[in-house]
Parts: sequence; structure tokens; C-alpha cells
Amino acid sequence: MPTSETKATQGAKTRGSGTQSVYAKLRHEILSMRLEPGSPLDEVRLSERFGMSRTPVREALLRLAADGLVATLPNRNTVVAAINFAELPTYFEALTLMYRVTTRGATQRRNPAIMERIRSHQRDFTAAVEAKDAYAMIEANREFHVAIAELAGNSYYTAFFIRLLDEGRRILRLYYSTFDDRLPRQYVEEHEKMITVIESGDTEEADRLAIAHAAQIVRQIQDYVARDAGKARELTLG
Repeated sequence: MPTSETKATQGAKTRGSGTQSVYAKLRHEILSMRLEPGSPLDEVRLSERFGMSRTPVREALLRLAADGLVATLPNRNTVVAAINFAELPTYFEALTLMYRVTTRGATQRRNPAIMERIRSHQRDFTAAVEAKDAYAMIEANREFHVAIAELAGNSYYTAFFIRLLDEGRRILRLYYSTFDDRLPRQYVEEHEKMITVIESGDTEEADRLAIAHAAQIVRQIQDYVARDAGKARELTLG
């Protein structure tokens, strides 16, 4: 017969799995822009939607807030966080630096296990591009660059790069949308070239590729903002 302690443990596990389920679903919808900035996230309605109590829903929203994807307004309503386009120049400056630092650093180290992870993430990215699956592209692209940072071997750089990549997920989603999710093959090839120069140890070529890789993302997003300023303003204001 289950003890009270056992029941409490089982209840905590159930709540934990419920929180993870809600978190994963909402995160996917926010990152894929199915839930746009400013969309309301009412605990009562969400608990009814997911068929669970408000506690795991509230915990999931707290996790999303920690990710910077959810915001609580002064009236205590919870909404999908706005995208701050005004901060994009400084964001892109930091992102470009981290592409360069981590890719250059990776050319100076050898680790067959991490290299295999890099190739595996690249295979996932290639498959996502071919499937026109933007969410899978974002995930695979993140893991690809994180693995390169791990190969470079500086945990501080890796942690900062992860933060930048996570903060930029919705920006990357907008980037892919400028191609109607039909990402040109050249972006798959850029990753392949990065792998080649890392394995060859060509630090200067790695730096050049990293600069070019970041520059085309910046250019495409800037073109998007200039072309569709009204939509960008909506996403900024929420």
C-alpha cells in the first residue's frame, strides 16, 4: 500500500511531467511564431486547454519567462514577450563576435567525439532544410553552433553563445520566413565549409566564414525590417 511519502513523490513527478509538457508545447508555439508577441497566456484557459491544474501551467510560464519568451505586464496579465528590434544592432554585434571566437577556437583543438556531434547536428540541419521545417532548422542550427563552441573549449564563451542563440530564436524564425522556409542550399553548404576548416585547422579561413555567416543573417533581417516596418513594429510592441 503506497505511503503518504510515496504518493507525494508520485504527485511531484506527475506535476513535473505536466510542467514539461506545457512548457515544451508553448515554447514551440512561441518560437514558431504561432503565438505572436503580445498573445495573452491566461492560466485558467491554459489549464483547461491542457487538462491539468494551474500549478504546472504557472510553473511552465515561469520557465518561459526565464527564457525571455514570456512577460508579465503591470496589470499582472501574462503575454508572449515582444521582440525588441531596437536592440538588434548590439545583439548582432555580440552574435558575430561569438561566431568568430568559437569557430576560430574550434580549429585549434581536436576531439573526435565532439566532431561527430557537430556532423550529426549538421545532418539534422540538412534534413530540416530539405523538409522546410523551420522549427527543426532552428533547433539543429543551435546545437550545431553550440557543439562548435564546446569544441573550442571555453565554457564562458559557450554559456554566453547559448544565451545569444536562445534569445535569437524568434529572430531566426523571422529570418527563415523571409525565404518562406525554403532556405537556400548555400546555408547548408556554409555549415559544411565550417566543418572542413575546423578539421583542417585553418583559423583565418574559419574567421572569414564566421563573419560571412553572421553578416548574411544580419543583412536579411535588416531587409525584413526595412521592407515590412509595420509588421516589425507590431512584433516590437506586442
